Amino acid sequence: MQALDTQQQNVALAQLNAELSADQCWSIKDNKLNKTFKFKSFIRAFGWMSQIAIWAEKLNHHPEWFNVYNKVEVNLTTHDAGGISELDFKLAAKMDLLYG
Repeated sequence: MQALDTQQQNVALAQLNAELSADQCWSIKDNKLNKTFKFKSFIRAFGWMSQIAIWAEKLNHHPEWFNVYNKVEVNLTTHDAGGISELDFKLAAKMDLLYG
């Protein structure tokens, strides 16, 4: 797996955000794919994280995330590639799908 260059990242980011509202878009922050998800409660946030954990294990790609009550901040990067890769965008799309 190789890191995407800036142009490739921008194209993939535009595709990922194409159907999302402005307040739900992903961004690139500190060379990581970043988004904060908001839920109605802690239990919904934790349940979503549990679902994502199963997919992350299947993909052998584990997110950096931080949970406080009903918010989960996610940062995705592929450490082996030294930056953002296609795998990060794949996991991000799965996160959006299961958030829906």
